Amino acid sequence: MAQTLGLVTLLVNDYDEAIDWFTRIAGFCLREDTPQGSGKRWVVVTPPGSDGAGLLLARAVGAEQAAAVGRQGGGRVLLFLHTDDFHADHARMVQAGVRFREAPREEPYATVAVFEDLYGNPWDLLQPK
Repeated sequence: MAQTLGLVTLLVNDYDEAIDWFTRIAGFCLREDTPQGSGKRWVVVTPPGSDGAGLLLARAVGAEQAAAVGRQGGGRVLLFLHTDDFHADHARMVQAGVRFREAPREEPYATVAVFEDLYGNPWDLLQPK
């Protein structure tokens, strides 16, 4: 039996601001934006060229979920964005205004740098070796 990871839920404050950041700033593709009634939407974004997992952007509902926006990884890197051209993607993201917490570094496993999404969740941009 083969299995794949389809979607990962990322809590957001607002659908439209999250769609804007992920598509315009991070360069992701909007795959689906389907109204589900009562203001709820099914919003999926994926990295360009990806045929793997995507992000389900879910608007936080209630105080508990709202408190978790930007802190879903508890301060640790939450998501890992793989690339086949680290330096080009890093330059494009910096130009677009993505906040990187550090300069790129070479590790035994990858070229990597930690960046933040629009809510402050830490991500690794990495090119595996």
